[in-house]
Amino acid sequence: MSTLFSSPLTAEKYHKLYQESLNDPESFWGELARTELEWLTPFERILSGTSPQVKWFEGGFLNITHNCLDRHVLAGKGDKIAYIYSNELDQERRITYAELRALVCLVANGLKKLGISQGDRVLIYMPLCIEQIVLMLACARIGAVHSVVYAGFSAEAVRVRIKDAGAQLVCTADLTQRNGKRIDLLSIVRQAVADCSSVKRTIVLQRDPSTTLSESEQTFESISIDESEHCPPTPLASNDPLFILYTSGTTGTPKGVVHSCGGYNLYSHLTARINFDLDSKQDIYWCTADTGWITGHSYIVYGPLSNGVTSVIYEGSPIFPKPNRWWELVERYGVTKFYTSPTAIRTLMREGAQWPAQHDLSTLKIIGSVGEPINPAAWEWYKEHVGGNQAVVIDTWWQTETGGHMIGGLPFLKQKPGKAGAPFFGIKPLLLDERGNEITATDMIGELVIAHPWPGALTTCWNNQERYQQYWNSYPPQAYFYTGDLAQFDEDGYLCILGRADDVINVAGMRVGTAEVESALVAHDAIAESAAIGIAHDIKGEVIEAFVILTRSTKWSKQLEDEIKRWVRSQIGYFAVPEKITAVESLPKTRSGKIMRRVLKAQTLGMPLGDTSTLEG
Repeated sequence: MSTLFSSPLTAEKYHKLYQESLNDPESFWGELARTELEWLTPFERILSGTSPQVKWFEGGFLNITHNCLDRHVLAGKGDKIAYIYSNELDQERRITYAELRALVCLVANGLKKLGISQGDRVLIYMPLCIEQIVLMLACARIGAVHSVVYAGFSAEAVRVRIKDAGAQLVCTADLTQRNGKRIDLLSIVRQAVADCSSVKRTIVLQRDPSTTLSESEQTFESISIDESEHCPPTPLASNDPLFILYTSGTTGTPKGVVHSCGGYNLYSHLTARINFDLDSKQDIYWCTADTGWITGHSYIVYGPLSNGVTSVIYEGSPIFPKPNRWWELVERYGVTKFYTSPTAIRTLMREGAQWPAQHDLSTLKIIGSVGEPINPAAWEWYKEHVGGNQAVVIDTWWQTETGGHMIGGLPFLKQKPGKAGAPFFGIKPLLLDERGNEITATDMIGELVIAHPWPGALTTCWNNQERYQQYWNSYPPQAYFYTGDLAQFDEDGYLCILGRADDVINVAGMRVGTAEVESALVAHDAIAESAAIGIAHDIKGEVIEAFVILTRSTKWSKQLEDEIKRWVRSQIGYFAVPEKITAVESLPKTRSGKIMRRVLKAQTLGMPLGDTSTLEG
């Protein structure tokens, strides 16, 4: 462990170390990389290049699975529980670090037998379960690049991601259960791979013995039969790709965000340990996210495992069979650190405080929030009814692209409802006005940018360096990282995140690009043009409202609206379905033909239209 964090952090120590991390970032990150991770070959340089073309820990070779598994087993902690799995049927499974390493090695050897090697892409479309995590780690073990897709996306959305990544192998399950309903995943994958020539094989976690597999499909269990439990971790260069994770943007196709092996390992490890004050000897940690999102990658898999803690994972809904399901599990397992989304909190608020009151939640020490800004009312309810006014509430702001927490209510600092909080070590946030000038005045709104490079940042966009470059070139010649969010500082330097500056809608913590939704809408035969906006929602944070211009031969009806909603669901997924669709004669556009969504939003909310000088006459 680094001497920087050998003693408990306090507000005073945070401010001192934070300044050191900004004044001499190479020394700061270099010491942490050497002391917090084990390298198979030591790195020669800490940081080279300038943003956006930077490299971390050049010359160094490591394997993230060694830091997540082997070093704990070799340190005599193999019998420690890595994961406690549960689901809606109350089925439970526990796996130790030694058992997890053995299973990862078996599957890794099985993947190699299937012809998967370093640099190959493997797409994983599975529910949250131990086997899904094993597949992620098995890919990382041999240097294959995994791309996990949330098991709620449609076949078309999965197909787009398979083709962009050029995935050679797809892994899925035949079914999952949510809200008491069986969901067929295998049929979605079969549709997705139908015309994907790169896919040679599909691996299926078979849960229903009656499921019949085709010749190109085989069971998860079969790939590791007769394999060895010994699979040395492949030495990977620090800047080699670890995974691709697709995220929506302001253009119609998703971006394949790439994170590398070394910098991401260090950053997810540190942010998990410091922001949750993780103690591998005492903590039972539970992040309720899904591994189809970056929160699951960093704070269900790599961050917690690298810190050697026991994690709870749960496959299912928080309100099935009753709205006390999560609280029941917190009490049963003695969860100490809990991490969920504002959407989930608001959903559980609606069910009533009587449900958490039925359970002893006194083990909770830190309760976190992720995915979108948490409104003060939900923050207060969370603190009182879940945290018992004793647990620290931490709000965390970060993105798929950042790899880990950037700003948050660090547990040793004063907490403020409605404020994301203070920056993590090495992170320098700035607010810029529309001309790119820095805003220093308190409570003025600006676009949030990050001034310094940090190890957890994305390294590129898969097969699209131009899109990667757009993150950094918003205000040339400064190489600021453009977050796309609006924010303001308060008098203590805490940041309040106000929402997106671009046209990405955050539905229950799931980012959906307006262009992606609009592309799906226009693909319907009845629609000529479309526009989508985000509208505030008490439970989901935002919902999508769509405006469509119909083809001349089409008449509007409730039946057609329902049909279009089903269409969007089939093209993207359930979370992208508009809450409301309105047929209109025209859409507000600039003279250059760009749709002015802010005008639509202002009209919908009955707000001033603002500057309309560029509006088409």
